[in-house]
Amino acid sequence: MEGTMPERIKLYYKNVTSDIIGPEHGITTRQLNQLAEKTIPLIGQLNEQRKQGKTPYRDLPYDEQAPVKIRKLAAELKDRCDNFVVLGIGGSALGNIALQTALNPYMHNLDDKQRKGARLFVFDNVDPAQFGSFLEWVSDKLDKTIFNVISKSGETAETASQFLIIRNMLLEKLGPDGFRNQTIATTDATGGTLRKIVNDTGLASLEVPQGVGGRFSVLSAVGLLSAAICGIDIDAILAGARDMDKRVSNTDFYKNPAAFNAAINYHYYNCGKRNSVMMPYCYALKDFADWYRQLWAESLGKAEDLAGNVVHIGPTPIKALGTTDQHSQVQLYRQGPNDKIFTFLEVENFSTGLKIGPSPDSAPELGYLAGADLGKLLNSEKIATEYALLQDKRPCLTVLFDRISPYTIGQFIYLFEVTTSFAGALFNINTYDQPAVELGKQATFALMGRKGFEEMAGKIQPYKKIDENYIV
Repeated sequence: MEGTMPERIKLYYKNVTSDIIGPEHGITTRQLNQLAEKTIPLIGQLNEQRKQGKTPYRDLPYDEQAPVKIRKLAAELKDRCDNFVVLGIGGSALGNIALQTALNPYMHNLDDKQRKGARLFVFDNVDPAQFGSFLEWVSDKLDKTIFNVISKSGETAETASQFLIIRNMLLEKLGPDGFRNQTIATTDATGGTLRKIVNDTGLASLEVPQGVGGRFSVLSAVGLLSAAICGIDIDAILAGARDMDKRVSNTDFYKNPAAFNAAINYHYYNCGKRNSVMMPYCYALKDFADWYRQLWAESLGKAEDLAGNVVHIGPTPIKALGTTDQHSQVQLYRQGPNDKIFTFLEVENFSTGLKIGPSPDSAPELGYLAGADLGKLLNSEKIATEYALLQDKRPCLTVLFDRISPYTIGQFIYLFEVTTSFAGALFNINTYDQPAVELGKQATFALMGRKGFEEMAGKIQPYKKIDENYIV
C-alpha cells in the first residue's frame, strides 16, 4: 500500500480563519505567520528528541518484532477463541475499544456472518453489576474465551481486581492449566507484579513498550493484539502511521498537519477558547473521541511548566457525535460562551450505501429525502452544523477521511499523538507524565487497606465520613 497512492486524511482549516469568522475570533494571516515562526523550531526539536529516543511512541510503527509476535499469537488462538476479553483501564482500554468500533461492523459481536474474528469485550471499569452480568454469561464459555490483562505494573487496582476475579473463576472451573491456557498478560518486559505472576505461572505474555505511556500505546501490543484477534489488519494500521510520520516530520510548517493543528489549538487556548470539542460525523469514529479525550487531557493538563513556573495549563477535551449531539449540545455551542474550538471528523465514502425509501402519499413534504443516500444526509448534517456554528463566529477544523480503513485509522492515531507532542512543546510542559493521577491511586490503596498506606487512610477519614449536617 505504501508504494501506491494511498488514502490520506487531511486537515482542513479554512473555517478558523478571519476571512470566514472575522478578526475577533478568526486567525489572521499575520497571526498564522506568527504561529509558524513560533512552531517551526519545535519541529526540529521534536525530530531531534525522536532521534535521541526520547519519544519512543514514535518508533512503534517501525517495530518489526512486535507485530510478528502479535500475529503469531493471534493465529495460535484463532481456533479456540470465540470471545476475547480485555481487562484494562485508560490507555490499556480506550485504544482497543476505538479500533474495534472503527474497523469492525457494528454488529460484530452479535452476527456471526459479519464477524471476522473473536467477539471483543473490554472492561475498563469495576462496576460490579456490569462485570457480574458478563461473568454470568461467559461462565459456560470459558474454554473458548481468552482474557488479556493489560497493566504495565500489575498493581492498578481496577485491573488487578478484575484479574483476581477471573483468575479465581478459571482456577475453580478449569484448573491451573485452564487458567494458563485462557490468560494472556500484556505488561512490563522485566519488572512489576504482573510480570512476576507471568514468570511464576507460565502465562503467555506480550510487552508494554518501554517508555511509552498508556495513552500513546495503541500502536503497540496493548492495542494491536485485540485488533488482530478480531480480524483487523494491523499491518495496514502501522503502514498508515508510517505514512503520517513522514508528514508530521516535515519541517515546512504549512505541510505538517500535526504542527499546524497544535498551533491552531494553542492559539485559541491563549485567546480564551479553552475547550476542545471533537465531533465525528461517523459512528465508527465515535470512540476515537474518547481516546482523544485521554490523550489531550492527561498530556496537557499540567500545574507547572518545564521551568517550574505554576501555570495550570490545560485545554478541556469534549466529545460529541454527529448527528446525535446536534440535538443535545449545539444550542450551547452556538449561543453559549464562545470558548470552544471544534474539530469535526468527516468521512467522504462510507462502507455501506443506504438509499432512503419513498415518502407516503400522505406526507409529500418528506419527498425531498426520498432516493437520497443516508451518507449524503449525514454529511449534509455536518456541513449544516458547521455553517450554523460559523454564523456565531465559532472556529471549526475538519479532519477529512476518504474512507474509514485500517490505513486511515493508523494515520489518524499518529496525527493526534504527534499533535499532542507539539501542543505540549508550545505550552512548554512535560507532555508525557501524569503526576496528578497518582494521589487518587494511592488514596484507593489506603481505602482498600493496602499495607503501607495506613497514614493516608487516617487523613482520608474526615472526607470519607458522611456529615449529616450537609444532607438536603
